[in-house]
Amino acid sequence: MQMRRLTDIEKAALVVLKSTGVDVLEAALVAKEALAAGRGRVKRARRCISAGAEVLRQREKTVSFEKAVETALAVRTERRARTQWDFRYFARRFMKKCKGLALRRVRSITTEECAQYIEAAFDTPRQRQKARAVLSSIFSTARKRGWCSENPVARVEVERVREQRIEILQPDEIERLLQTAREYHGGACLAAVGMMLYAGIRPHEVARLSWEHVDLSGGTISIFPQHSKTGGARMVTIHPPLQRLLERALSVGKICPPQWLRHWRELRRLSGFACWVPDVLRHTFASYHLRYFRNYSELQYETGHRDSSLLRTRYVSMTRTRNVQAFWS
Repeated sequence: MQMRRLTDIEKAALVVLKSTGVDVLEAALVAKEALAAGRGRVKRARRCISAGAEVLRQREKTVSFEKAVETALAVRTERRARTQWDFRYFARRFMKKCKGLALRRVRSITTEECAQYIEAAFDTPRQRQKARAVLSSIFSTARKRGWCSENPVARVEVERVREQRIEILQPDEIERLLQTAREYHGGACLAAVGMMLYAGIRPHEVARLSWEHVDLSGGTISIFPQHSKTGGARMVTIHPPLQRLLERALSVGKICPPQWLRHWRELRRLSGFACWVPDVLRHTFASYHLRYFRNYSELQYETGHRDSSLLRTRYVSMTRTRNVQAFWS
């Protein structure tokens, strides 16, 4: 069968297709698909190509995980120092424990990989819960900047933290701790220990306070949003035992000495507490407060909780409170 000769236009078309550097047949098939998408109209086919190219550019726009972490930290400079420290710690641990993660493009990271990263980098349910929150924040920032199309952490599930009741300190343990605080570095930590024990203020909240927040004559301590763990303000009552401790500590200087957390650990060790449960003083305060004042609403306000559910289920130990009258006298 005799082959038909190509016209000059057809020859020109072949020249154009060859100039792309792609196989001529492949280039022709792509052109055919573009025309099909444009319903046989050239202008529409070109618009389809242009729109597809823009979508592809957006999909390919991304950065490394390490760059996403740097950006997420940069937009959180207004957060409290402790919050920034936690964020930085968890992000760095991810990159240290998960080989190659720092250089991975955030757009290519899947939900399944995020779950694997959390499990590989952290051991306890509480750590993994916090790690999930930090990782989600990193991807949330990346998504806002168009570096990924979704937050893959949103579909990651981690084991729920099962809160257990904390056993409060007994009278002899309380007295031992207070006696050590009176003697330690001339009472440098006495005010802080008193605030934690008799006002339920958290260790990191205490570290942010100064004497200008304490109104001894009015009997209150003001916890401002920037000092609070939850970001909510509250006014804590100074009860008689705390009043005496604060009056004694006034001459010492600051409420917390420099390197407060290191001193707090050493003070506990000297008091004979080999194993210290976090927040035990706050729980001790809540238990003695409810046993003595019998008022959940007041206790909720003093501790800064949004409602009393956590106080009812985990905070309060009514069976281990001893010499309640002596505690508050």
